[in-house]
Amino acid sequence: MMLIPAHHFRNIERKPEYLQPEKCVPPPHPSAVGTMWFIRDGCGIACAIVTWFLVLYAEFVVLFVMLIPSRDYVYSIINGIVFNLLAFLALASHCRAMLTDPGAVPKGNATKEFIESLQLKPGQVVYKCPKCCSIKPDRAHHCSVCKRCIRKMDHHCPWVNNCVGENNQKYFVLFTMYIALISLHALIMVGFHFLHCFEEDWTNLLQAYGLTREETAEARISLHEKKQPLKVSSTECSSFSPPTTVILLILLCFEGLLFLIFTSVMFGTQVHSICTDETEIKNSH
Repeated sequence: MMLIPAHHFRNIERKPEYLQPEKCVPPPHPSAVGTMWFIRDGCGIACAIVTWFLVLYAEFVVLFVMLIPSRDYVYSIINGIVFNLLAFLALASHCRAMLTDPGAVPKGNATKEFIESLQLKPGQVVYKCPKCCSIKPDRAHHCSVCKRCIRKMDHHCPWVNNCVGENNQKYFVLFTMYIALISLHALIMVGFHFLHCFEEDWTNLLQAYGLTREETAEARISLHEKKQPLKVSSTECSSFSPPTTVILLILLCFEGLLFLIFTSVMFGTQVHSICTDETEIKNSH
């Protein structure tokens, strides 16, 4: 909605001199309809890459450390399908949130011709953004990273390298929900792995080294001459050694717990904003 009642309070530009339509020139090459939206921000691109890396790391640990080596095939198949489905949906939602136009106002549309086309009635007021030279709809805010005014802008999220606005908020909400679910699922599987495999793995490892220490000197010399490596029994709980497995699982626990808390809070905040029809920017003013 381009027209705003004069009595409606907004913490934005109100002075008539801001309009100055003679200073606004439309872009020489306006974006074509259907062009992919992508923000060229170094920090945002790095955060988006880190997001994908963390999801793929969780995928690696879950599959190759916990599920594939497991002797319970039903457990592995069910959890593998659920985890991979959530991971796919999370990354798909991330792509949609990152590559969808969040609701950008046409840049440079505050021209004399456009203002005249609005056919303003007495008492009606329009506001111009002095940074991108566009007529600002109600509840639109300028993003310094996207360098555009965004309709119903909630905030700029570096993790999706985009603003969260009118057109892509649903994808951002889905992304936070799927990341929270995948984090919770990974933490539960790590708990089961430690419960069923941790003691068995380390017991066999210590027993193997303990037997080696009790061997006679003659046996040690024989093994050294034959250059036979020490054989440690495998429990089929993990394809890696117990120390490596523990390190990988601890890192996964830290990642899962951190993102579970972060995305759960963000998901709750977004749902509250949708239910109350408010945005974080509006609430902060």
